[in-house]
Amino acid sequence: MINLPLDEIRILDLSQVYAGPYATRLLADMGAEVIRVESAVRSTRGGPEPQPGAVYPDGNPGERPYNRSAYYNELNRNKLAISLDLSKEKGREVFKQLVKISDVVLENFTPRVMGNFGLDYPVLNEINPKIIVVSISAYGQTGPYRNYVSFGRGIEAMSGLSDITAYEDGEPLGPGIAYADATAGLHAAFAVLIALRHRRKTGRGQHIDLSLRESLLALMGEHVLDHSMNKRSPKGNGNRDSSAPFQGCYRCSGDDEWIAIAVHNDDELQSLCNAIDNPSWTKKEGFNNLLGWQRNQREIDNLIEQWTIQHDNQSAMQILQQSGIRAGAVLDAAQITSDPHLKQRGFFETVTHPEAGTHTYPGMSWKLSLTPGKIRMPAPCFAQHNDYVFGELLGISEEECMQLKTQGVISTVPIR
Repeated sequence: MINLPLDEIRILDLSQVYAGPYATRLLADMGAEVIRVESAVRSTRGGPEPQPGAVYPDGNPGERPYNRSAYYNELNRNKLAISLDLSKEKGREVFKQLVKISDVVLENFTPRVMGNFGLDYPVLNEINPKIIVVSISAYGQTGPYRNYVSFGRGIEAMSGLSDITAYEDGEPLGPGIAYADATAGLHAAFAVLIALRHRRKTGRGQHIDLSLRESLLALMGEHVLDHSMNKRSPKGNGNRDSSAPFQGCYRCSGDDEWIAIAVHNDDELQSLCNAIDNPSWTKKEGFNNLLGWQRNQREIDNLIEQWTIQHDNQSAMQILQQSGIRAGAVLDAAQITSDPHLKQRGFFETVTHPEAGTHTYPGMSWKLSLTPGKIRMPAPCFAQHNDYVFGELLGISEEECMQLKTQGVISTVPIR
C-alpha cells in the first residue's frame, strides 16, 4: 500500500458549504484523516427531496435525501463524518478530547462563533500547543467588517471581481461559480501545508486567519496596481483577455456551441487567416495586422464568426490548433466528462456511494509520481463514523454514547 503525503495528519473539519470543505477535500486527497464534525440542527448537506416509495440499498425507505446531495458528495470524498452539537457543554467537552489527538482544526464560521462556543484559538492552543487552527471568514478575524456574513457571490462584488468579469458596457456580473470560495479553499489548503512544515521545525502550531475577500484580491494585483499608479478602474471586457492582444468567444454550429480563440502576435494572426481560408476582408487596410484587429474588434468578431458558425466547436478547434492557433472548444459538464485528453490522463474516477449510487467524479487535481492519490472512499453518510471516532479514537463507552445521544449531544440523523 502506497503511503500518502499526509497519512499521519488528523483534521477536524467544522466547515460548511464550499470554501472550507474544498480545502479539507484537497488535504484528504493527500491522505489526511479528515473528520467532518456536523451538527444535527444546522446540517448544510442539502439534497433532493425524498421520492415517494423510494427504497435505498440498505432497505430503508427514502427519508434520507441529505446523504444524496450532489455538491456535498463531490466536496467530501475521502472523509469521515460524525454528529456533535457544540452548542451543548457535553459536546464541547467531547470536541476538546478530539483536539488533543488532532493536528488541525478548520472552521468557516463568522469570527464570533468559535469564541461564543468557548473554542477559540487561545483555548484550543492551551489544550494542544501543536494544534493548527484555520479560520476562514468573509472579511477576516479583525477589522470593522469582521462580523458581517457573506458568501462567495457577495465577496466577488466586494472585491471588485464582478466589474472585471462583466460584459463590455454591461452591469457588474459575477463568474458562473462561487469563485471566491474556491480561491479561499486553495489558499487554506496551502496554508495548512506551510503551517505543518513550520510545526515540524518549531514544534508549535499557529492560527491561520484567512479572509475570502483578501484571498480573491490577491489574484487581482495588476488591477489594484493600475488604479494605484494610473487612477484607472477596471472595466468589464467580456470575452477579451488582457494577456492576449486579441481574444474572443465565437458561436459554432449546433445548439449553444462556442469556441474561444486568442491571438498573441502578427505571425499567429497570419496563421489564423490561413486557417480560415484567407477571406477577402483579411486583405483590407486596417485588417491585415494585429493593431488593426484590436482597433476593429467588434467588426472582426462578426467576420470570424462567419467561419466558426460553419463548423462544430470540436472540428474548429482541431483545424485551428493544427495551424498553431490557441483555440479551445467551450465545453459543458457533460462534454467535459467525455473529453479525450482528460480520459487519457485518468482524471475522472467512478465512485459508488451507498445511497447516491454510482457516478463519475473529478479525480485528483495533480499527479504525484511517488504518492499518487485517488478517491479512496465516497463522501460519508451523516454520522456514519460515530462509532469509530467516539468509540475507537476517544474510548467512550457504549453506555456513555447512549447518554450523549439521549441528551442530543450526538445524533444519527439531522433534525432538518
